[in-house]
Order: sequence, then structure tokens, then C-alpha cells
Amino acid sequence: MSKLEGKVALVSGSGRGIGRCVAEKLASEGARIVVNDLDEAPAMETVEALKASGAEAVACIGSVVEDGFAERFIGTAIDNWGTPDIIVNNAGYTWDSVIQKMTDEQFQAIMDVHVTAPFRILRAAAEPIRIAAKKEAREGQEIFRKVVNISSTSGYFGNAGQANYSAAKAAIVGMTKALSREWGRYKVNVNAVGFGLVHTRLTQALDGEGASIDIEGRNIAVGIQRARLEAAGTNMSLGRGGYPEEAAGAIYLMCTPESNYITGQLLMCDGGR
Repeated sequence: MSKLEGKVALVSGSGRGIGRCVAEKLASEGARIVVNDLDEAPAMETVEALKASGAEAVACIGSVVEDGFAERFIGTAIDNWGTPDIIVNNAGYTWDSVIQKMTDEQFQAIMDVHVTAPFRILRAAAEPIRIAAKKEAREGQEIFRKVVNISSTSGYFGNAGQANYSAAKAAIVGMTKALSREWGRYKVNVNAVGFGLVHTRLTQALDGEGASIDIEGRNIAVGIQRARLEAAGTNMSLGRGGYPEEAAGAIYLMCTPESNYITGQLLMCDGGR
């Protein structure tokens, strides 16, 4: 039997990049996946790809920062399969600027997507998980559930031009540690994975005017200066940035039965920075 057979897993931001690789990895081990993306097309593309592989998958489309999204996300899992077993808070983006040029909107938007949204999703999951865990305890069962929050080397080391992102990624580690203490009695392992450079559309090399993404009507520049990107590997023991499949592997580790006695931890997946 696959390690995650029948588990119900929610992965935010899973239409593209690392999130999609996480969804594919969990599904390959038997999990049933609630896919989320801000945009319908990539979300449905991921759902169809998972179904084509033999997995069960549904979509919950929308922004994780929308009012009511968290309840809709958790409700999608419950309505289709039951109480969530795995929650991966992966959705996010960067909106960089040096602090004297960073607006309140810019700071708050990054805090909202990386801290407030995961908080709301986990709060929405709290009561269903509590009810299920108490029932399982009465029946003499010990069933572990998993929460994996995503942090970053920026939250650990800091990064110039990312006061908002660095603050948010440090905050999510604090939330992880607090929730690990609250939910231990319900047999929920709450951990975080911190990424260094992972090659996705958000970290592509800047050429000319560079690339941008549309986030709820905001046109936000993304990417890294080519010279800085090419030099990044020299700061890592493994000599290069990571790939989405490798990032997904770190998250997967924290979703397996082998992690049942690990909680409140930050696993750095950064190539040995």
C-alpha cells in the first residue's frame, strides 16, 4: 500500500511550480488532493493531470487571502472526502523593495498571503480535526495528521529588499511552533520547510524589462538579476539552486508516517547555504 493511501490533502498554490509538484508527489503515494490556485486554468490543468495519473482530485479556485476562502477550502475537502489529513500552506509570492520605498500596501499584502492566509486556513480546519481526533482517541486509534507551512532562508537569514517577505517567513515559523504545541494532543504534526533558491517562474532570470505576475489586479515584478542568479550556487554546498521536484520532496518528508514523532521543527531545504 502507498504511504498516503486515502489521505485527504490540501495544497494551496498548487496550480504551478512547487505546489503542483507537491500535489503530484502526494497523489503518487495515494493521497486525494484539493488543488488550489488563484487562476482557474492552471488549477484545472493540475486536477486533470492528477486524474489522468489515477489519483482523485478536485479544485478550489481563488485567492487564499479572500474573505471566506479558508472555510471554502476546508469545506471542499470535507464535502468530497472528509476531515483533512494533510494541509500544505504553499501559496505565496514576493513583492520586493528597499524599506524606504516599500508602501504599507506592499508590506501588508505579503504578510496577508504568507501569514494571515495560513492562519485562517488552519483555524478553519481546527474544529473538524479536533472532532475527528477525539473520536479516534475514544476508539483507541492513533492517527497522525500533518501540517506543513512554507518558510524561507529570507525568514532565517534575512534578505535585502525583502523586509516584508523576511518578516512573514519568520512569522510563519513562530506560528508553526505555537500550533505544534496546541495540536500535539490531537496527533497533528506541525512543521515548516524553509526554501532557498528554487528555480520557478518567481525566480527566473531578469532579462530586459523582466517578468511580472498579476495578483488581483496588481502587476508585480518577479525574477532575479541574472548575474546574482548565476552566482547563487557558489553560496550553497551542493553548488546550485534547487528544482521544484526537490522542494516538493522536502515537504513530502514531513507528510509521511516517518515524521510521526517530529513536530514544531523548521527543515531547511536550501542546498546547504
